[in-house]
Amino acid sequence: MALHFELVTPERQVRSEDVHMVVVPGSEGEFGVLEGHAPFMSTIRDGAVQVFKTEGATPEEIMVEGGFAEVGENGLTVLAEKVTE
Repeated sequence: MALHFELVTPERQVRSEDVHMVVVPGSEGEFGVLEGHAPFMSTIRDGAVQVFKTEGATPEEIMVEGGFAEVGENGLTVLAEKVTE
């Protein structure tokens, strides 16, 4: 099973893919999301979203500035104010 991950800014959809895990820089601290995670919503701070395409893989880092993260039935959606790839 895989986690569906979407990264969106006000201008465009940056990513939409199935991955193993994503670590998000939440305003209260980093949190990891795997497939089947309980519904959850958090503000995010400036920092790196770490995307693990497969278990044990080296993460890809995407720099984000502000926004929100929501985990729901459809996976993880990160709504970032700005993204630097």
